[in-house]
Amino acid sequence: MIIDDKAGIKEGVIEKLKSVFDPEIPVDVYELGLIYELHTFPEGIVKIVMTLTAPACPAADQILRDVQDAVASLDGVKEVRVEISFDPPWDKSMMSEDAKLELGFF
Repeated sequence: MIIDDKAGIKEGVIEKLKSVFDPEIPVDVYELGLIYELHTFPEGIVKIVMTLTAPACPAADQILRDVQDAVASLDGVKEVRVEISFDPPWDKSMMSEDAKLELGFF
């Protein structure tokens, strides 16, 4: 993951991302490895480049809305820009060890 934290709020943004779950998987979007890039700017702008577990994810709109709302609720955030990318395509190897354990991949 690429992190550029010019606003010094990376930890707060990550905490908020860990509160967003794919409704079909009991693991948050951060631990699933769906976040590819996180950029914060002193003007209160947060840019997130993320992916989904599948291009045709039926919960895509909900997940994007939840990411937007969660990060926007952080003090000092004035604007959240969420971009979807499927390059590289997501796979199970992108998950954290905790996520793999939770889903029984060990």
